[in-house]
Amino acid sequence: MQRRSFVHGAGIAGVLAAGVAPAVVQAQANIRWRLASSFPKSLDTIYGAAEVFSKKVSELTGGKFQVSVHAGGELMPPFGVVDGVQNGTVEMAHTAPYYFFGKDETFALACAIPFGLNSRQMTAWMVEGNGLKLMREFYAKYNIISFPMGNTGAQMGGWYRKEIKSIADIKGLKMRIGGFAGKVLERMGGVPQNIPGGEIYQSLEKGTIDATEWVGPYDDQKLGFNKVAPNYYYPGWWEGGPQLDLYVNTKAYEGLSAEYKAVIECAAAVGHIDMQAKYDAKNPAALRQLVAGGTKLFRFPKDVLDAAFKESMALYSELSAKNPSWKKVYEDYAKFRSEQNLWFRFAEAGFDDFMQQQKL
Repeated sequence: MQRRSFVHGAGIAGVLAAGVAPAVVQAQANIRWRLASSFPKSLDTIYGAAEVFSKKVSELTGGKFQVSVHAGGELMPPFGVVDGVQNGTVEMAHTAPYYFFGKDETFALACAIPFGLNSRQMTAWMVEGNGLKLMREFYAKYNIISFPMGNTGAQMGGWYRKEIKSIADIKGLKMRIGGFAGKVLERMGGVPQNIPGGEIYQSLEKGTIDATEWVGPYDDQKLGFNKVAPNYYYPGWWEGGPQLDLYVNTKAYEGLSAEYKAVIECAAAVGHIDMQAKYDAKNPAALRQLVAGGTKLFRFPKDVLDAAFKESMALYSELSAKNPSWKKVYEDYAKFRSEQNLWFRFAEAGFDDFMQQQKL
């Protein structure tokens, strides 16, 4: 598929939604698929994107194409969804690709890496750059075709039982940290833990871990982290714009008609937009409530950010030397990141810096 088809699909969605092509919809067979999510139902933002997708697929096909959505652990473990789609146990999954860096570090480039792209830059790389093309080439070995389906926007840096005053406080810190960032934390002296979202609170409450990160205020408040770890840090240097992916089993996808393939593409695009809109709308009020309830808000010390940046860049160089798949995708990613930062430095950053100093 052409790399720009992710955007152009919105036009097809409009045609189908308007009922311009009823004969096309009626000509298709009834289909029932299952989608395995990596997330709990309680998170209406990140889990909810799959429900938005499912509803849109049904609407665009007059109910002929139904996708049932299953929370993490319902059909398979939250981190088992790649195997599930690859083996054809389910036709679809919705997940954060960086969860699977243990299979190959290249997975992380489809989601977020420390000091990577922000959400707009990530979508631009996927749609107008080579991101979608390169990642689909990589996913082919897993019998998967991918579609961008959601982004949280820049995340917070997590909840800590004790204050982080310098890089020394990272030494020995047991932290639940998503995906690829754990490799960097480990190089800084921390002890990363990869724990599904639905299991984090209990681990933090029992003291199995000293700190955790998830997404941001809205989800974090729902998960109750503020009750057991009062210190809330920013920014989430490892997640400037983490993208979620819709995974579809290649054989199942290739068995669809051209029209149903277009429906999947369009519905994923709707889910992609919906997720970040929800986070951007809901996070401000949640942050105010958390701070009013006693949460202590801190920016990471400069030496922590400097050390994290240094270790991240060193790690990427090492991976490029030993993992051909990583090297191929990262070289394109890094070039795109450089160009984007040059542009954002002037327009976006200049505007945001001024606006955030105003009392509106």
